[in-house]
Amino acid sequence: MPLLQFDTTLSPSAEEKTALADRVTDLYTAEMETTAGHVAVTIRERDPADLHLGRAVDGPIVFLDAEIRRGRPFERKRAFALETMAYVCETFDVPEANAKVVFTEHPGEHMMGVDRVGGEWGGEE
Repeated sequence: MPLLQFDTTLSPSAEEKTALADRVTDLYTAEMETTAGHVAVTIRERDPADLHLGRAVDGPIVFLDAEIRRGRPFERKRAFALETMAYVCETFDVPEANAKVVFTEHPGEHMMGVDRVGGEWGGEE
């Protein structure tokens, strides 16, 4: 179960949050060769004093912490990160300098739901 966690100084509406979660889920499933049923997305609004980035310019800030199963090639992760941030920056008028993505990779068995424990990634599921 990938957990895609956004922290942002934006204040998106409920509809914008749903659209963001849907778009990011679509990008993740396409780039990471997986299905959408287990993709989890959180969007946390933060006070500007809560998020800091040394290179930030005026404007909103968006961080994405992508907790994923290990095994995907760098090129897939980079493509997902770039497409996601391009969408976020364009849709919400976020300066590119204020967008950051961090991947944390876990063994498949660390990714679990109540009904299942993940396995290792081996391509299309």
